[in-house]
Amino acid sequence: MKQLNLFIELTRLKKPIGFMLLFWPCVWGLTLAYDFSNNLNNYFFYLTLFFLGSVFMRSAGCIVNDIADKEFDKKVLRTKQRPIASGKISINLGLAYVVFLCLFALLVLLNFNSLTIILALGSMPLAFSYPLMKRYTYWPQLFLGITFNYGLILGWVCIKNQIDIIPIILYLGAIFWTLGFDTIYGFQDIKDDEIIGIKSTSIKFKRNPKLFLLICYLLFIISLFVVGLFMNFNYMFYFFMIILMLHLFFYQIYRFNHKDSKNCFKIFKSNNFFGLLVLINLLIGKILL
Repeated sequence: MKQLNLFIELTRLKKPIGFMLLFWPCVWGLTLAYDFSNNLNNYFFYLTLFFLGSVFMRSAGCIVNDIADKEFDKKVLRTKQRPIASGKISINLGLAYVVFLCLFALLVLLNFNSLTIILALGSMPLAFSYPLMKRYTYWPQLFLGITFNYGLILGWVCIKNQIDIIPIILYLGAIFWTLGFDTIYGFQDIKDDEIIGIKSTSIKFKRNPKLFLLICYLLFIISLFVVGLFMNFNYMFYFFMIILMLHLFFYQIYRFNHKDSKNCFKIFKSNNFFGLLVLINLLIGKILL
């Protein structure tokens, strides 16, 4: 039981926000591509596959991140008790867990078409090199956005078996969504990060973070609007976008206090609910088309 609890702590399974933020873009891409006039069984089948894949890959990513950041984590109050940083789990055991999780993720992946499998395997270097970015650039959150939203392309391709402009537009917009919410997340550790030399957009834009967030979220909303035009969505889709904008611009930006770590984490977590709102909006656009 002790080892199981350490594994759960290591993979953050008690904190589902991580794998849900990986899961939502997959569902968005799947929903955009799916023909809802057909049997819904395949839709829910792919939903299940993407959910499992998100859990497995996010869990593996957490372990790789903790191994790469072991020395950094020891110096940060919020992370110094993580299993690898504290020595409760060895690096070798952590790597064994990574292999174990990736094998399960591969079993999930094999249920998709060939193009989806190839594209997914091509994203592996992105997923496992992300932890290194904070050492070299103030834009690790941008790299995370490129990685985390890759599932949006996969969701589209698993249905259409080809890449089109529509998922690419939303993918580019979703990158800025991730750039925004992970900048908010980064403000939790900004003091420790500056001391130990870690780079982030939180540090780069600490003097005027709300302007930066406004630009990021505005670009995401624009991408969603353009996708609606390409898909010929009904007017209800654009009406519902008002709710999305209220969440981003009022709840997240207006209420954001970069000096309060609890506030930062609360607003960051609200993006799980936002991911659901986007899904509902896409379903409104598709089903009422």
